[in-house]
Amino acid sequence: MATQSFDVVVVGAGPGGYVCAIRSAQMGLKTAIIEREYLGGVCLNVGCIPSKALITAGHFLHKMQHDAPTMGLTINGDVKVDMKQMQVWKKSVCDRMAGGVEALLKGNTVTIIRGEASFKSTTELAVKTSAGGTESITAKNFVIATGSRPIEIPGFAFDEKLVCSSTGGLAINENLQSAVVIGGGYIGLEIGSMLSNFGTKVTVVEASKGLLVGLADPECVQVVARKLKKNGVDVMLEAKAKSWKKSGQGVEVTVEVGGKEQVLKADKVLVTVGRRPNSDQANIKGVGIAIDDKGFVKVNAQRRTNVSNIFAIGDIACQPMLAHKASHEGVMVAEIIGGLKRAYEVKTVPSVIFVDPEIAAAGMTEDECKAAGYMDLKIGKFPFAANGRAVSLLETDGFIKIIADAKSHIVLGVHIVGPEASNLISEAALAIEMGARVEDIALTIHPHPTLGETMMEAAEATLGHAIHVIQKPLTAAKSAAPRAHA
Repeated sequence: MATQSFDVVVVGAGPGGYVCAIRSAQMGLKTAIIEREYLGGVCLNVGCIPSKALITAGHFLHKMQHDAPTMGLTINGDVKVDMKQMQVWKKSVCDRMAGGVEALLKGNTVTIIRGEASFKSTTELAVKTSAGGTESITAKNFVIATGSRPIEIPGFAFDEKLVCSSTGGLAINENLQSAVVIGGGYIGLEIGSMLSNFGTKVTVVEASKGLLVGLADPECVQVVARKLKKNGVDVMLEAKAKSWKKSGQGVEVTVEVGGKEQVLKADKVLVTVGRRPNSDQANIKGVGIAIDDKGFVKVNAQRRTNVSNIFAIGDIACQPMLAHKASHEGVMVAEIIGGLKRAYEVKTVPSVIFVDPEIAAAGMTEDECKAAGYMDLKIGKFPFAANGRAVSLLETDGFIKIIADAKSHIVLGVHIVGPEASNLISEAALAIEMGARVEDIALTIHPHPTLGETMMEAAEATLGHAIHVIQKPLTAAKSAAPRAHA
């Protein structure tokens, strides 16, 4: 059995793993990365990137069907949806990105090993290679970045044909008449909204009392819920999926609501109730690495496990299970191994939910602010309906909400629901990370006409003197905290 030795070996080539490997190599460390399936991981191949490609296509179709005539654009005949060609296009997007990851790894002299890794000890891995052999890999440091997988619920085992996980849902290459989506979280609503835009009758079955519970500001969720209803998506709350059976070419799903059962007929059922860390793989526990009761590998602020030369990053380590958090950790761990003093001490990890309209957030919600001891808050909102760029885009649903400490005016949270929320939230993340006051945003000149102006106007609304919406005069507006640009 061949043996190779490295300074750093990263297990898993997702958005945390490949970034960690590249930065390790840049630090002058002899580095290898092991991947059993595809470079870029779930996010790039069967998650973030393909879902956004399909969501973009669905949004584009919806604009052609509903907004084009209003703008004076006439389309002769129906716009047809070719799901097979759409899958070809989606794959080309993923392949291009995956090819880029491979080029970056090779360009930074990272050794790429294709195969399934398993710990033999805290200093050695056995890798069953894709070629059928076995290699021994030793290293001074290991970084576990093996990610997560969709959660199955009792009675709904995935076959990716009739009962689909998010992976199967993003691989649908036929026009569906109807679909049942179990789970009203961000994955279910993203895929459900996308299918609805393609003409599928979608029913969302959610066990809790609301959609996106604990994942987004409740006021933002209300906007999305209204749009779902407007677009013909049925939402069943406090409903439990009990079982399913095949019916013709489709399925019948039995759902319990209010103690009574009803049957939903559909072409497919998608189960999107969350993801679980892959800590039960690669013999992680077998070499003494500690795992908590939720299945996450236990790590400290440096993402070091209880085994000092082994680190864990991304979905397998801790919440939030987001690609950009994993990438941040990947760079940090590489620099720690390279001798720099680093620790995970971010103030916020921004989140985005690609529903219609998009939801994005940075910092705390109102309830979280109060739980943290901020009892006196200044809260301002600015609607996209009062923004010229949003009006010209025919996308006026939603608003930006800013939450700040009333005494210091330091920004504590920003919540957006509306067009391009995913792009607008970065300014808010920077403001929170640098400890900015509301005045810092309000007094910064934003270009016109842009959606970005809504951030400035929301800051002005928080201070009580918005220009483009009518507000009741606030005495606090004259006795504000020291102006940051004074």
